[in-house]
Amino acid sequence: MSRTDAILARLLTLHSKSIDLSLDRIEALLADLGSPHLKVPPVIHVAGTNGKGSTVATLRAFLEAAGKSVHVYTSPHLVNFNERIRLAGQLVTAHRLNAALERCEAVNAGRPITFFEITTAAAFCLFAEEPADYLLLEVGMGGEYDTTNVVPHPLGTIITTVSLDHQQFLGDTVGEIASVKAGILKRGAPAVIARQTDEGETAILKRARALGVTPFAAGQDFDSYASDGRMVYQDEAGLLDLPRPRLVGAHQIDNAGLAIAATRHFGLPVSDKHIAAGLGKVDWPARLSPLSGKLADMLPRGHELWLDGGHNANGAEALARALATMNETRPAPLVMILGMMNTRKPEDFLVPFAELNPTVMGVTIPGEDNALKASEIARRAKAAGFSASSKRSVVSALADAAAVPDARVVICGSLYLAGDVLERNGTPPA
Repeated sequence: MSRTDAILARLLTLHSKSIDLSLDRIEALLADLGSPHLKVPPVIHVAGTNGKGSTVATLRAFLEAAGKSVHVYTSPHLVNFNERIRLAGQLVTAHRLNAALERCEAVNAGRPITFFEITTAAAFCLFAEEPADYLLLEVGMGGEYDTTNVVPHPLGTIITTVSLDHQQFLGDTVGEIASVKAGILKRGAPAVIARQTDEGETAILKRARALGVTPFAAGQDFDSYASDGRMVYQDEAGLLDLPRPRLVGAHQIDNAGLAIAATRHFGLPVSDKHIAAGLGKVDWPARLSPLSGKLADMLPRGHELWLDGGHNANGAEALARALATMNETRPAPLVMILGMMNTRKPEDFLVPFAELNPTVMGVTIPGEDNALKASEIARRAKAAGFSASSKRSVVSALADAAAVPDARVVICGSLYLAGDVLERNGTPPA
């Protein structure tokens, strides 16, 4: 076990619950640490159900193309914990991470605090110590009582698409969840919001009005769409004809549009040229990413291998739309290697893929006590009308997928599975 792993293991024992949404503990610890969250660069705070990470990655690409230094905080990580913290463009080193974690552990002095709270406090310490032009801060869960929601005066806030997820913590309806997500809105801070359901939009606008905030909204104040192999963005300032984002899928055009709207609405020093350059460089692993390396080498010529970490209904719909678009260019039999946690329902996740007639291969996510068993994934997929079987591992599933001529193989269903795949493939995020 590495020193980092040992520290993280200790921090996991400080609270009886992994999730306990509150700001009391984090605010007390930050005060004892000298309030580092008040000493960070200008913050762009991002909440939502899906698309947060892609939007953050795209914003980072724009700002870095403009020569700006950017801190980034995202979660969860895929392979290594330090993926969560990027200091002025570089992943935090183990040495600096360990020092920040141990400092927070010492100052906390054994008080009950969740893992996400104390590690976020460490991130704020690091962001306060290292100069940068901006901090892109992604919400962990929800918004109003999320640990990141301690920055009183962000430069701007972004709310990506809101859908049903984490209902046991955030509410039973899209409206309730959207209201919680809108808790990141702050008086005096401009806000940009993605397209929402009517219910979600109503909830967000209600909270915005109470703060005197008028959100810059997709579909009303700006729009983005694909056209002739390119991307078009349009708002009150005019139209941009741009290259398609490097990230795959129609949903990534929506995410890129949201990031462009933020650069303009927040007054960021990003030109149209910087936006075009950033779209070509943006990288966000395991979001419908083509996979090369050891695992891909198991498949014969003519096969494709993709990795996607989407795990809820909204993520499944986005993935299915992207795969349907691929089929228009190159029709191919679809093989889905599916691993999920036991808080998810495979039968619901698979609904958007029905017309693609996939062959489903269930796998158990390695090392996860709360993973659904491969046999249970296969059983429930069969009950929902899909051709399905269980496999011992991703490797054995790929061996069987190799026998399907010219297949499009997608490993999906969980970020935990995606992380395991990247680690086994020898291609961790950089």
